[in-house]
Formats: sequence, structure tokens, C-alpha cells
Amino acid sequence: MAALCSEGRTSLICFLAGVSLFLTSLIGLLGQTLEYIWEDFKLYIIFIYIVTFNVTLLLVYKDCHSLYKVGVRGGFLGCAFAIGLMIAFSGSSWIHFGCYLAAISFFHWSEYFVTAVSNPNTLTLDSYLLDHSREYKLAALCSLIEFVLEIYIFPGLKQLSYISIIGLCLVVGGDTLRKASMYTASTNFNHYVQYEKHEGHILVTWGVYSLFRHPAYVGWFYWSIGTQILLCNPICLVGYTMASWRFFKERVQEEEIYLLNFFGEDYVDYQRRVGTGLPFINGYRGQV
Repeated sequence: MAALCSEGRTSLICFLAGVSLFLTSLIGLLGQTLEYIWEDFKLYIIFIYIVTFNVTLLLVYKDCHSLYKVGVRGGFLGCAFAIGLMIAFSGSSWIHFGCYLAAISFFHWSEYFVTAVSNPNTLTLDSYLLDHSREYKLAALCSLIEFVLEIYIFPGLKQLSYISIIGLCLVVGGDTLRKASMYTASTNFNHYVQYEKHEGHILVTWGVYSLFRHPAYVGWFYWSIGTQILLCNPICLVGYTMASWRFFKERVQEEEIYLLNFFGEDYVDYQRRVGTGLPFINGYRGQV
């Protein structure tokens, strides 16, 4: 495997530096006085850490603004991941939200990092998928609003730990499948539908692609559903399921038209042998 590119190294280092924010929550274990300090001033400590971290990045990458933009996003996601862990281990009624925050932060950072490892030629800031679409941001906002409203109106709903565990398993499994598909496809994977066949583009049918024709979409589909089960958000669970299913149905249809043009009979044979992996989505069945 080729050496990790500078953008990938920067993202990894900054993400881990952001995650190290979690260590500040452990100072309370060093003594009763420090425990009181943490409980009384934890918001200030977190704020100071984040500001110091950003200033450090500005100084380190003052001569390379492109790496600063990579690093500040990786660091921000690392800090969000750490804060999610703090909430998850806090013992409060917001535990499930902490797990969700950690999961979504890791998802976006790992999208960038796995792209840097497996297909660095396509790596851009957009690989973080932080600006995926207006609909994606709206969906995330709706899930947060539902969680906050229900935790005050129906607090018992957010204490169904066995349901949240199912959601967490879907989140971890879905994200693992998606990243495995990205790594397996390597340079043949792209975050955007490819309308032209590029040199070296081959049909990947091994690994997780021997199980599903679109494992990256399968992983993302169940990851998105899992986030709402994790949060015990019944309304958004229905909304996410319907919206995700419709999105991937259209995406698979569009993508397979081009894959049939690229690979012809080889892709038709692949369609016969392997399903899409998405429920009630068969893909595009055209004539070659």
C-alpha cells in the first residue's frame, strides 16, 4: 500500500488530537478537588481546549492553508467525538445522544480518512461529506429536535436501552460495511456517480461486493436507520427509512445505467448473481 498522503496524515493527527479532549474528563479521577473543578468548570475547560487547539493549528499550518482546512475539520470532528463520549459516559438521560454524536462524528471523519487511504486521487474537502446536501442537514436537525422534545415530554422513551443497543449495532455494522466497500473498491470507488468510464476502472465483484452489488449504499442505509433507533426517535425513524430508501432507489437506478454501459454483459451477469442488498430495490434492468 502506498504511503498515506499528507492530507490523510493531517486529518488523522488532528482527529486524534481532538479525541484527546476526552482525557480532560478523567482529571476528576485524580482526586476529590480535581473532581469538583471538573464538575464546576468543565464547559470552560472544553472551550479553552478547543480554542487552544484551533490556535495551534493556525500556527502549525500558517504557510499551508489547504492543510489547515483539512486539519480543522478533522479536529472539530475529533472534539465532537470526544464530547459524545463524555455524554455517553456521564450517566445522564442524554447517554443515547452522546453515542449518536460520537457515531456521526466518526462517520464523517472516516469517510475522509478511508478515501485518503484507498483513493487519494479523488480526495477533497468534500470527502468529509459535511456539506452533503440541504436535505441531509435538515434530516439531522429534525432528529435533534425530536430527541430534545421527547426527552422532556416522554422521558421514558429515551430510556429504552435495549432498543438503543440494536440501533448502535446497526450504526457500527453499517459504517463498517460502508468503509469495507470503499477500501475493497479502492480507486474504483467515488462519492459521486461517474458518468464516464475512466482508465483503470474495473468491475469489483469480490469481498463485500460478492454479497451486495452496492455495499456502500447498504451500509449507509442501515447506518442512517440505526442512528434513529439509537436515539429512540420513532417519527424520524419512519422519515429516515422512507427518505433513505427513495434516495438509494434513485441513486442505484442512475448508477446502474452507467455501469451497464461501462461493463456490458459482465455487469448483466453480476446482476443475475448478486442482489443490490437494499430491500425492494432491484436496480436497473436494461438491454445490453
